[in-house]
Parts: sequence; structure tokens; C-alpha cells
Amino acid sequence: MAEVVLQNVAKSFGATPAVRDVSLTVPDGAFVVLLGPTGAGKTTLLRLIAGLERPDGGDILIAGRSVTGDTPAERNVAMVFQQYSLYPHLTVRDNLAFPLRSPMLRTPEPEIAQKVRDVAAALRIAHKLDNKATALSGGEMQRVSIGRALVRSPTIYLMDEPLSSLDAKLRADLRVELKRIQTSLGATFLYVTHDQIEAMTMATHVGVLDEGRLVQFGTPREIYENPASLYVAGRLGLPRMNTLPAALFAGAPPGAVTIGLRPEHIRQGEGRPARVVRVEHLGDQTRLHLLLEGHEIVTLTDPHTGLGPGDDVRVEPRTPLYFDADGARIA
Repeated sequence: MAEVVLQNVAKSFGATPAVRDVSLTVPDGAFVVLLGPTGAGKTTLLRLIAGLERPDGGDILIAGRSVTGDTPAERNVAMVFQQYSLYPHLTVRDNLAFPLRSPMLRTPEPEIAQKVRDVAAALRIAHKLDNKATALSGGEMQRVSIGRALVRSPTIYLMDEPLSSLDAKLRADLRVELKRIQTSLGATFLYVTHDQIEAMTMATHVGVLDEGRLVQFGTPREIYENPASLYVAGRLGLPRMNTLPAALFAGAPPGAVTIGLRPEHIRQGEGRPARVVRVEHLGDQTRLHLLLEGHEIVTLTDPHTGLGPGDDVRVEPRTPLYFDADGARIA
């Protein structure tokens, strides 16, 4: 494994900038998630690191060495795509072994057999090794696709939304598997997604992208609790943070236009009156959908609450976040 450093990297396609002056360090052994909507530049950054695109400016270093002049093969990175990219006529065993049999690696067959067994066991698909790829479920095919990267022992694993085409249960299962494997290998992962749950549950570090710019980088907890802007605050948290006019509550600092309240940061019992619109009982928690002076907000309450639609409840902020007219955080 190795540290990966991006220094002022930029990339445009014609007149459209895709990556704008991004500087980022992926620490050795870290699980870094790049988070942002479609068009934020996530996949372009992966392709630049992999060598599938060349930067217009800046530098990319792997293990302290500039690789901008290297071919993808010379960079020793492994990429997992959103689509499975398997050879349908081959067995799982041969799909996993395929990268190791390339002219670049020329891995001895006994070593190939051992690596395939180890990766199949880690991904819990050892019983499928002799199956054709076409006989697998979607979740099994994605495990094989991930396994094709794992057998190579590269400097960094690059993953481009590999779970997005799976159903919710499979995504949840594979999130746990990927994190377990990354931890056990001590591997360096750079993973892109628009799914905040994947970022919160797997990442050691999160980089939030907005229109090609890296707008904040830190641990998931730092990003959640201390977002640098209204945009960043909206990328993490489910239910999403409530945003209201700052003047609704007393105590707003000078320049504050918007107050941001996480659902768990709204205290009930005192403060401004609000009307209950809907109650969602989710087992371990209950969400209250409230209407406060024409503004919809969501908060959490006792799972066994007796509140119902039409009831009144008083609310006030606890540890609020404030933002100025441009959406920048006011400390």
C-alpha cells in the first residue's frame, strides 16, 4: 500500500472544467470516500489517479513518486467499476485469476491458486469458484468484480460506486464486507459515491466535492458536526439537516441568514410552537414532521410518543449551526 497525493490537479473537457485545483492526500491504509452529486468530479479524479485521463495541471504522486507520465499499468492501481466487468464465459475462479495471468504480472500458477482461494474466502464466494459468471446473482457478481481487484495487491484500490446497482440489503451487506476486508488487509481505498450512508459507515476520511472543487476533507464525524458550508452540511445526515431563517430563533450571530438544525438537535417542551404533521415510527426511533410558522422540519422523539397529527409541541434549537447569505459557516 502507499500514500497518494494530489497537488493542485485540474482537468477540463473542452470548455467544461471537471476538476478544479484539487489538493488531497489519501493516507496509507485509509478508506477515503469522495462524496458529491453527479457532475461533482468524483469519477474524473479516480480516472486521473488510475492514468485513464491526463491532468491539465498539477501533479499526482503515489508512494512519493510522480506518476503523471506513467501508463495505467505502470501505476499498479486496481479499479472497481459500477458495472461488473466480468467475462461471462469464464468461471469465477478464472475471472479472479485473470488479472494475475497478465503479461505484466506473470504470476506463477500455484501462487494464483492460493490468492484466488484467499480472496474467495474473504468475499465468502469460495463455494462459487466453479460456477460460470452468468450463473451468479447480482451481489455475487459484484463480489467477483471486487475480488478481481483484491487479488492484485496494488498500491491503492479505486472504487467507482461499486454498490450502486445492488438492492438495499445487498448494499448493506457488502458495505460491511468491504470495510472488514479493507481493515484486515490494511489496504488503501479511494471510493467514490453519492450515497451518504456509504460515506458515514465505511470512511476513515471523507472528501466533499462541489463542481470539481474539494470543499472539505476530514473524518465523517468532523464533516457531520462541523461542516464548512451549507452545501457540505446537506451532504451528510439522514434525515437531512433542517434549514430555517436564522431570525426564527433568538441568539443568531451577526451575519447569520440561515440556521441549520440536525433532527437530534431540536429540543422539545419549550420554545416556539409547532404543529405535528406526520409521525413516523421506525422501531428504535420516531420522527416527528412538524410545521413551524410555515416551515417544515423533522426531529426525533421518544419511540413510544403519544403525539399524533394535529398536536402542538414547542421546540427550540440545541447546538445549532449558522450560515451567512453565501452559505458559508459562521462559527
